[in-house]
Amino acid sequence: MKKYSVGVVGATGMVGQRFVQLLDGHPWFNLTTVSASARSAGKTYAQAVGERWAMDCPMPNQVKDLIVLDAVKDKETIANQVDFVFSAVDMKKEEIRDLEEAYAKLECPVVSNNSAHRWTDDVPMVIPEVNPEHLDVIEAQKNRLGTTRGFIAVKSNCSIQGYATALHPLRHLDIEKVLVCTYQAISGAGKTFETWPEMIDNIIPYIGGEEEKSEREPLKLWGEVKNGVIETATSPSITAQCIRVPVSDGHMAAVYVTFKNKPTQEDIISIWRDFQGRAQELELPSAPKQFLHYFEENDRPQTKLDRDREGGMAVTLGRLREDTQYDYKFIGLAHNTLRGAAGGAVLLAELLCAEKYITQK
Repeated sequence: MKKYSVGVVGATGMVGQRFVQLLDGHPWFNLTTVSASARSAGKTYAQAVGERWAMDCPMPNQVKDLIVLDAVKDKETIANQVDFVFSAVDMKKEEIRDLEEAYAKLECPVVSNNSAHRWTDDVPMVIPEVNPEHLDVIEAQKNRLGTTRGFIAVKSNCSIQGYATALHPLRHLDIEKVLVCTYQAISGAGKTFETWPEMIDNIIPYIGGEEEKSEREPLKLWGEVKNGVIETATSPSITAQCIRVPVSDGHMAAVYVTFKNKPTQEDIISIWRDFQGRAQELELPSAPKQFLHYFEENDRPQTKLDRDREGGMAVTLGRLREDTQYDYKFIGLAHNTLRGAAGGAVLLAELLCAEKYITQK
């Protein structure tokens, strides 16, 4: 098959680098354009990134000599050269909103890792296994923007991947309330231990804006498309506490949940093991074959051992047991820069292509 031509907007940062890594050798996508801020424009990608390459593999040869374009000033050039772009820019939210909408109005679909448009009510925020039906809102968004093929779709926050995904197939059991504490890796802040030595032997009990996202975003995922917008769900009640821990990659969640109709422990584990989403039905290239993995061992999942399961795209679960105040408690784990960030966006792009929302020029 002819590959889609793809650009990465914000290609030099941590998530941008992860996009570059994941697109190397991708069966559907060919990375042809990289862009970043004005200070990187005009340099080769290798020159622009330099010693800041943070991935655990060498920089792909294909991208080293690509000339970095200016994400803002060169957007018309970029839009004309590609079938769609991934957005991973590091700017103020209002600037990101304006830039992503500008690309969409240039008839260039945008698959965004950023949070700027997550609460735009006609922009789908999608985990392919959870709410692919939200892509239906794209037609209304295109009508608003006045576009034929340009639109914006976003992935959800990295912190909710390890618990909203596990709760989703249980929603028919009438979840009433959820308490979650997340233990989040430093790569979620775009850092390594070399660039953030203060995190070694340290825990920070605050991540700006994260608790609000963790409480609200699952409710948008579980909302419905009505009258050209996504109406957010009103339940269950979710409260969250988010903590930065000295781990390179992988966000862990300790989850407490109460149901209106309490299931058995065996029922929950069976539902998790049998659950398949649209990504698995379509056999998308980045989709894990087993989306939710449940461990019987008391000491699993562990971040170091389990974050990379199925290429970092699976969610691992364990320690499901009854609680004294809630019905059950369990542990969830997801790789924050793979399933939670760039990998989740690549999977979303695959879904958009498979469902014909993104077409080749």
